[in-house]
Amino acid sequence: MRALLIASALAAALPVAPVLAADPPLVPIAPEEAAAPSLLVPLAPDSPWTARFAAAADDLLPALRSGEESRWGPLLGGPWLSAPDRARVAALLRDRDGPFGQALSGQAGTRRIILGWQPPATLNTADRAAIAARPEAEAIVCWAAEGAADTGWPRTAREADNAPVRPYACARITYSVRDGAPRWRAFVEG
Repeated sequence: MRALLIASALAAALPVAPVLAADPPLVPIAPEEAAAPSLLVPLAPDSPWTARFAAAADDLLPALRSGEESRWGPLLGGPWLSAPDRARVAALLRDRDGPFGQALSGQAGTRRIILGWQPPATLNTADRAAIAARPEAEAIVCWAAEGAADTGWPRTAREADNAPVRPYACARITYSVRDGAPRWRAFVEG
C-alpha cells in the first residue's frame, strides 16, 4: 500500500508534457511526387523473352480454360498458392460474364497479346542490353474473345486487373532462367 501511495505522489508531482499532434521531423522531408504508372507495350518479336512467354501462355491458356484447379493450380504456385487465392481464381474462372468467361469461351477463338513495361527513354543501349541479359523477366499476357469489340488492351498493369468491366482477361507471368533451368509462375489478379 505504501509503495502505491509513493508512486501516486511521484506521478502527481512530475509535470506531464503534452503530446504534440505532429512533431516536426528532425530532417526535412520533401513530399514524394506521385509517379505516373509505367506504360505497357507489346514485347518485341526479336526479344529473347518473347518465345518463352508465348510458350508459358500456351501452357496456361488451356489450364485456365479448363477451370480445373488440378490443372491451373500448379501453374499459379502449386502448394504456395493460398486457399483464399485459390478460391478467388476459381470464382473468376467460373464467372461466365466476367473477363475470363468471355475471353476464354473459345467459341470464336481467342486473341492474345504479351505485354512488357516500356523502358524509360533515358536508358542507353548498354542499359537496355543489361536488362535483356538478366536471368529473369516479367510480362503480362492478356486474352480476348476473337469476336469481341476491340476496346484496346491494358495500357498499365492496373488495367490488367481482371475487373468485371474489362473486355480481356490477364495473367502476370514471372520467368526465370537460373542454372540453365527455365521456370515460370503465373499470377491472376482480380
